[in-house]
Amino acid sequence: MTFLPTATAGLLLTLFSWLPLASLGKTGGAPTPPRLLITNPALRTSYMAAFEQHVMATYIQAGLASSGLSVQVYRKAMIGFYHLQQRGLTNRNETTLTVIDFSRSSKQKRLWVVDVDQGRVLYHTLVAHGKNTGEEFAHTFSNREGSEMSSLGFYLTGNTYQGKHGLSLKLQGVDAGYNTNAASRAVVVHGAEYVSEEFVRQHGRLGRSQGCPALPVHQSSAIIQTIKGGSVVFANGPLNTHYQSDWLQLDGALLAFARSKGLSGS
Repeated sequence: MTFLPTATAGLLLTLFSWLPLASLGKTGGAPTPPRLLITNPALRTSYMAAFEQHVMATYIQAGLASSGLSVQVYRKAMIGFYHLQQRGLTNRNETTLTVIDFSRSSKQKRLWVVDVDQGRVLYHTLVAHGKNTGEEFAHTFSNREGSEMSSLGFYLTGNTYQGKHGLSLKLQGVDAGYNTNAASRAVVVHGAEYVSEEFVRQHGRLGRSQGCPALPVHQSSAIIQTIKGGSVVFANGPLNTHYQSDWLQLDGALLAFARSKGLSGS
């Protein structure tokens, strides 16, 4: 992958550096001070410039803008991806990241599986939200048992199994207060007939699940096989939805990113 010119990387760093790191993805309330794990300012600046350059380079190379994924959502997903890697919760060699953007209409393709090392979209498809999360648009989310709502935040993929929907994939929610009941709620990735362009044409929206990120039947098995076994999934919500995550603390992500790229001092 070719990095962007130095001047461009510097501009990207300037554009992103003003954001309050701990308040990314959060609405309302005062931001929590960022946890500075890198005490050398010059080293931190170097890591941040390289990280922002990598985010934009892979975003552009994968053509994510034209497919409807905003760079802000992609960047949040990337921060969590590397932070989870830093904490040893994912394999250091894992390059697959799944992003679900529930701020988009259910009629639109709003799930992306991206190879973040190569800057390549592996899958881009429809995905359902929970029946009590909304009609065409998702607007209400919950971690509560029996809510039949979708949950926001970061997940790790687990093992596959054969269920009533065929091949299915277990999910472990790792965002306290947002999705940590995913396993007990049986929130899993599976295929469903109501996730299809035909259903949208007939009903004006996608079908809805009981909280699972259900996929088109003809793609579900291939996607599940690709992302199973410890990859990261990030479910983003609308801007007016409260969501605050420790996984969006930048320094942890910078350390893992620097190590993965073999940067000096990492």
